[in-house]
Amino acid sequence: MKCYCIRSKRVGKVIATRMVIGSRQFDSASQCSAYLGLVPVLHESGSSVRGLSKAGNPTIRAKLYVAAMVATTYNPDSKTQYLRLTRNGKSKMSALGVAMRKLIQICFGTLKHQQSYQPQVSI
Repeated sequence: MKCYCIRSKRVGKVIATRMVIGSRQFDSASQCSAYLGLVPVLHESGSSVRGLSKAGNPTIRAKLYVAAMVATTYNPDSKTQYLRLTRNGKSKMSALGVAMRKLIQICFGTLKHQQSYQPQVSI
């Protein structure tokens, strides 16, 4: 299994190992995101109507959080998406949640197609 560091716009060994070893067989990246608790869910309490489901493994989610913080600096796709969301009024935590989900989609795609990650945008 090839693992690349996040500075080269890829996830590191810890996240890659957790994604391969700790995961089940998923048909889509959205199923994997739902399993890890990274899908939006309505929490209707007073005036608050937002949040993530947090149904999955909190250890993997914590490691993805740190990886997403780094990815918003070094990964062109995550950085562009993060800046677009924060510029349009989303909170930084919401934008990081989206970056976490983006990392799941990138990991799923590279594992499924057995190809290295190619950024879709250039900065």
